[in-house]
Amino acid sequence: MLKKIIRIVFLFLVGLCTTILMFFDLETWLIVNFEADKIPIFGFHNIINTQNQKSSYGLDYTKQDLEKFLEYLVRENYWFLDSNELYDYFLTNSQPIPTEKMGLKAIMLTFDDGYKNINTNVLPILESLDKKFNQKVKVVLFINPKRIKNPKKNNKYISCEELKGGIKQGYYDVQSHGFSHKRLTELNSSELKIELEAAQKALRECTKELDNNQKVAAHLAYAYNDSNSKVENYTSKYYLSGYLYNHQILKLGWGNNNYQLPRIKVDRN
Repeated sequence: MLKKIIRIVFLFLVGLCTTILMFFDLETWLIVNFEADKIPIFGFHNIINTQNQKSSYGLDYTKQDLEKFLEYLVRENYWFLDSNELYDYFLTNSQPIPTEKMGLKAIMLTFDDGYKNINTNVLPILESLDKKFNQKVKVVLFINPKRIKNPKKNNKYISCEELKGGIKQGYYDVQSHGFSHKRLTELNSSELKIELEAAQKALRECTKELDNNQKVAAHLAYAYNDSNSKVENYTSKYYLSGYLYNHQILKLGWGNNNYQLPRIKVDRN
C-alpha cells in the first residue's frame, strides 16, 4: 500500500514539473517533450517588436522571444521542415529522407493569417540566422489571399510581392488558410468549394513563376481551427493535408489522418 502511494505521489510530481517547465519557455518544453518518433508543429500568429509595438492581440508573440527560440533551434541542429517535406518524408514516405538529414530532430514552424510583420519582424531574424550560422530556417505561412490582393487597403497584411521575395530567398513555404478566412463548417457545399478552390488559385497565380511543381497552396490550415468530416472531404479534393490546433505533437506511424494534423498554438500567454 505504501509503495502504491509513493508511486502515485511520484507520478503526480513528475506531471506537475512537466507542466511548470512547459510554461517556462519553448526551449525547455522541447527538451522535456521531444521524442524521435514525434514532430512538434508550432503555430504563431502576430509577431510584435516590443521596442516599438504594443501587444493588442491575444495571439501576439514577441520578436525578441522568437529570435531567442530560433537561435536555440539552430544551435541544436534542428531540421526545419516545410509542409511538403513533412508530407513526402514522414506522412506518406513517398520519398527517402535525404542522407544529410538522417538523424536530425525535425520541427515545423507555422505562421497564420499573413500579417505584415512576418516580413518586418520575422524575415530579418531568418536572414540574420542565415548569415550567422549559414543555415536556412524555413517557415510555413498559411495565407488568406483575399487579404493580400490589395496591399494598400489591407496594409496590415503581407503583399504578394513580399511573399515572392521570401520564397526566392528560400525562407517561405506559402500554403493556404482559405480564401477569406471564413469558418468552413458554416459554409454550404458551393461556398465551401469556392473558399477552398479560390484560395489555391490565387496563391498559385501570385507565385506562378516560382512554383513549377505546384508546391504552393498544396496544404491547408483550417480558419478558426474549425473542421468536420464534410470540410475534410472537400479539403481532400484540393489539398494534400489539413492542419488543426489541438496542442498535440504529431506522432509518426500512428495511423495519422492527414487532414487532422496537430499543431501547438504559441502566444505570449
